Amino acid sequence: MKKRQERLRRFGNQLPFAKVYYREDWGTIYFEVAGKMFGTMSPEANESTILTLKGPPEKNEEWREVYSDVTAGYHMNKKHWNSIVLTTTELSDEELEQMILLSYKLVWQKIPAKTRKALEKEST
Repeated sequence: MKKRQERLRRFGNQLPFAKVYYREDWGTIYFEVAGKMFGTMSPEANESTILTLKGPPEKNEEWREVYSDVTAGYHMNKKHWNSIVLTTTELSDEELEQMILLSYKLVWQKIPAKTRKALEKEST
């Protein structure tokens, strides 16, 4: 479990302009890009550890129907967010990484073009 958490944290940190860190005021591992949240993850490693990610509403519903370990986002807008139990054997690490990437992309697209361009310019 701890290995999976670390892997997902590393993956999130490798995305352009993303930061994954422990956010004390929320008591969670926080995934953000340009100051906008694209995910959260329980900091402790146990059977109730969850990863919460943004997804397209129609895809979110589909995932909830297909995977018993995917439920409506915990403390989030149930239409746009899903929570995934990290002990799941229904989803591989690679599939979870793809879900993180999709969440990241959905949030990145909503960041104003001016902000995205400024970040991209800074990094060159």
